Amino acid sequence: MSVSDYTETEGLPKADRKPYKPWSYDTSGAKLYIPRFTAGQDRWFAAELSGEKGKDPSRIAVFAEQPKDKRWEMATVVNLDSTKLPDIALDGSGHATAVAATDNKQLAADADVLRTAVIDNFATGGTNTGTKVFDPTKASKQQIKVHEETTRKFGTLGTTSFTGGTNRFKDAYALKTADGGALVLFAHTHTQADAVAHSGLQINPDKNDNAWLHGIPRTSVTYTFVCANAATVPAKAAPSRLIGYTCAHTDASGPPVGSARTDRA
Repeated sequence: MSVSDYTETEGLPKADRKPYKPWSYDTSGAKLYIPRFTAGQDRWFAAELSGEKGKDPSRIAVFAEQPKDKRWEMATVVNLDSTKLPDIALDGSGHATAVAATDNKQLAADADVLRTAVIDNFATGGTNTGTKVFDPTKASKQQIKVHEETTRKFGTLGTTSFTGGTNRFKDAYALKTADGGALVLFAHTHTQADAVAHSGLQINPDKNDNAWLHGIPRTSVTYTFVCANAATVPAKAAPSRLIGYTCAHTDASGPPVGSARTDRA
């Protein structure tokens, strides 16, 4: 996701590139959730972070130890809809409890179920599983809004559809919450396919797509997005809550048309 941000910027005309300004998280207000791990287990911890000094944390991040070089790296970060997370269960010494994010029968939904539901929000507006797995929240409503607005953007001149994409990032992380449920962080990939309704029309790429489409008109374009998500999941059979997500445009491709301009889709 970070690499794609740089790729997109490098494809912009120089006049449109904003100068990079170094920044850092305000660690003085960070809240850390560090689980206990036994020998041989993958080690990671979560942190509530703020990008502005004096502001309440607005992001949840996971830092994971990389097995090969034993370095700690940020594995995922999600913008939250609220500055208040659910209460994380802590033991007597203040350690959090990591629980299985997949194949966990003690939770109402695991990361695979949540991932499918999120993709359904984009693909169908939540008709199949999205609105069944998730209670309405700001994040889930926004994903459904993306589906509704984007699939109608061309009117009769073209079509747009969303589907799940190949997900390279299958790691998922879960912390036990005080109510017996879990906070689950997971990634997903989805694609957006735009196509003209008939010959004689073309899709003229936006300047933000220059890095991938190079300003060449296309008859169809498939965009790829990689997203990080955070959800709270109850222990009992009840809907989960999507509490934040962050997406990055990571690729775009499609067949070019002739150089002559025609009606725009």
